[in-house]
Amino acid sequence: METEEFWAAVRTNGTPLVSPDPQGVADHRAVTFLWRGTPTTRALQVLPNKLGDPRAPEDNLMEQVPGTDVWHWTLRLRHDWRGTYDFYVDEGGGPEPGSAGYWQWLRTQRRHDPLNSRTLPRRWDGGPVSCAELPAAPGGHDWQPRPDVARGRVAAHEVPAVALGGATRRVWLYEPAAGPERPAELPVLVLLDGEHWQPHLGLAHLLDNLIADGRIPPLVALLPDSVDADTRWSELTCRPEFAAFLADELLPWAAARLPVTDDPARTVVAGQSLGGLGAAHAAMSAPGRFGNVLAQSGSFWWPDGPRAEWLTNRLARTPRLPVRFRLSFGEQEWVALPAARRLRAVLEQAGYDDASYREFNGGHDYLWWRTELAAGLVDLLGPDAPSAAPRVPVREHGVGRGVQMPG
Repeated sequence: METEEFWAAVRTNGTPLVSPDPQGVADHRAVTFLWRGTPTTRALQVLPNKLGDPRAPEDNLMEQVPGTDVWHWTLRLRHDWRGTYDFYVDEGGGPEPGSAGYWQWLRTQRRHDPLNSRTLPRRWDGGPVSCAELPAAPGGHDWQPRPDVARGRVAAHEVPAVALGGATRRVWLYEPAAGPERPAELPVLVLLDGEHWQPHLGLAHLLDNLIADGRIPPLVALLPDSVDADTRWSELTCRPEFAAFLADELLPWAAARLPVTDDPARTVVAGQSLGGLGAAHAAMSAPGRFGNVLAQSGSFWWPDGPRAEWLTNRLARTPRLPVRFRLSFGEQEWVALPAARRLRAVLEQAGYDDASYREFNGGHDYLWWRTELAAGLVDLLGPDAPSAAPRVPVREHGVGRGVQMPG
């Protein structure tokens, strides 16, 4: 096949290319990343989320088909993998490949995949990061807006934040659409890193869809802003003042505006990475307000040094709290997994029989966290959750159907 024909086919089918496993293993695929180079291209590196060793960056260098502009890199993955990925493109103008500082410079030359239309907004700047998934990965359709679904209302508010030493903190408030199945007291989700989950990722679409399908009850979501990277690092690393803001200022602020529950068993605090750590700390600090922790890829290794895994060690020394944990981590998260597995063991030893833990085939990645967030909300608040309100039959238009009533 001529090069132009090859690229025409690639543009039609999109990237990366997925083909049967060369070793014949039924539940694996060969995944090939492609880049169309130029005469000035010196090197190309591709980094799927957590599928690269930072100590051996040369392992992720793409190869050029001699005499062509085709650059490629292939790896074998289990067929339920999904992940984001970036290219790092050396078109000259930097240090010589292999010289001192080269890899640090190359990491400043980030690009997304122009041959892949599937992207996710990047943390902080909202720019595109390319996405890929294999056939057996759980579907992400719950995040797509649907025209037949009643939409809740979302607005940003300035909430008093005395505990944080400031006048206010921006928080996005989601209120479900009105309807006959809206309970008198609404469950509450507090989801950290709100500036990414709502403006960039559109959390409201997910909640609208899950509510419309009856998979979760109508609820209120509170999404506090992390402000910036330094503030986030300061507040989400088990800071008592932040837990106090969530429990003593944010929840009462919402209760003054909407009929939200004060039942901790119907209140979820959720987060990812440092947010997962911060969510768990908030529930430990105020179990009378937060009865459920939903954490993906929580940074339970924190802090470095002799006090490592501080929160896990505190849990081990604390009598069992009335808190339900739902935890998930990526199989490729080489930094987080050892601490995650120790946390799982501590929860088991401490009698948290209703805790759940799972590992998904991916990395430290919002592409997976979206799916895990949806599944976690259904698990913790859905009709089969231990704290779910009882269902009773109701007649509507002459047809009996089960709906969830206020409880």
